[in-house]
Amino acid sequence: MASLSLETILYLGAIGLLCIGGLGLTMSNNLFRMVLALAIAEAGANLLLVLSGYRADAVAPILGVHEAPALMVDPIPQVLVLTAIVIGVGIQALAVSLLLKIHQTYGTLDVRELRAFFEVDVAKAAGIRAPGSLEEPAGGRPLPPPIPARAAAGATRPSFPQATSQAEDAAS
Repeated sequence: MASLSLETILYLGAIGLLCIGGLGLTMSNNLFRMVLALAIAEAGANLLLVLSGYRADAVAPILGVHEAPALMVDPIPQVLVLTAIVIGVGIQALAVSLLLKIHQTYGTLDVRELRAFFEVDVAKAAGIRAPGSLEEPAGGRPLPPPIPARAAAGATRPSFPQATSQAEDAAS
């Protein structure tokens, strides 16, 4: 069995984190899970950025009193990742505060339920009738609604001719 290098394992891990985050964003209906998936995808992207500046057998780009080493890792991706981490923490804090406000207002974080609440709120603000079900036919019902059999008070049963057997017909 061929052994994988550390660099290959880290690249596979970064791509895996990006895929997990992307799937979490597209497949989840809960807003909190979507924020967590975004954080996972962000970690994968940061790992890819750090790996882009990696060089085997290189040292950190810290210059001091000693002479500069021959091979150093690229410091630009590291600076970009530090900036991305700070921005990511700010975005996540804002997202969590918005999630708290949404949960206080609507009582749920489910995207499907929130969409229905938002449609009603927007229709109310616009002064129009809120849309109904997505399966509702356009143009209304072509026929009046059916009357349930038990609900029709005072309705008589239709009379059907009684079926008689051949023996009864012969006797009469």
